[in-house]
Order: sequence, then C-alpha cells, then structure tokens
Amino acid sequence: MTETALPASLAEIAEDFRSASNDLKLQLLLEFSDELPGLPERYAGKLDQLERVDECQSPLFLTVEVGDGDSLDERVVNLFFDAPAEAPTTRGFAGILHEGLDGLSAAEVLDVPDDAPMRFGLAEAVSPLRMRGMVAMLARIKRQVRARTAT
Repeated sequence: MTETALPASLAEIAEDFRSASNDLKLQLLLEFSDELPGLPERYAGKLDQLERVDECQSPLFLTVEVGDGDSLDERVVNLFFDAPAEAPTTRGFAGILHEGLDGLSAAEVLDVPDDAPMRFGLAEAVSPLRMRGMVAMLARIKRQVRARTAT
C-alpha cells in the first residue's frame, strides 16, 4: 500500500522535520510558531467567528476562506489561526499547516492525507496528546473546506 503524497509545500516541511534531531525539531517548531501570521483585521477580536479546536492543549481557533472558481482545482484556500503566544507548540503546528496549506486549491487541501501530521517525525519530540491537536486542526480545516465548497 502506497501512502498518499503530501502537497509539495507540506512535503518539504515534513522532510525538514524528519531529517532533524529531536532538539532541532523543537527549534523548527518554535520558528513556525514565530512565523504564524496574526489574524486579519476582519477577524480581530471576533473569535466567535472562528472554530475552536478543543483537542489542542491551548486555546486555538481557526477559520478557512475559499475563493471562487468553477472547480475545486480553481478555488484557493486561505487559513487563519489564533493561538496565544505562550503556546509555542500549538502555534508551531498551526504555523506548519499555514505554511504548507495556505494558498493551495481546495482539491489539494482535501487530498491531504489525514495522517499527514504523523509524517513529520514530531511524535518523537512532542507528546501524543499534542499530536492529536495537530491532527484535529487538519481535520477541522478539511471539514471547513468541504462545507464551504458544497454545492
């Protein structure tokens, strides 16, 4: 059985993590945490418009916007996250998903395998509970994309 390939943007990040030592993985995670963009003005202070990911150990909220197009291949997905600065692991996971998925087509996002977070080799560096949070973020993103593209 062959595993479904990750989109190139996410595959590149996964390779960086897999080739790193556990200490370096945590450093990379911190870099993604620092690079997570803030919410745009239209969502600032409006967390009620975002979905909370309860599986995360820290409060994390996300929402997805899907652009117009005739097919899922033409509809561009944009991701927005809100996580506290004092939650670097959670922010790091959100940063990875933002960097790897933002700007892809709806079809590409929906094709991301559900086990993608397990392909980063992070399970050796962070707790299984934390990994569940990243898996849940991806599931929420895909569910929101499906909901926003349903006809």
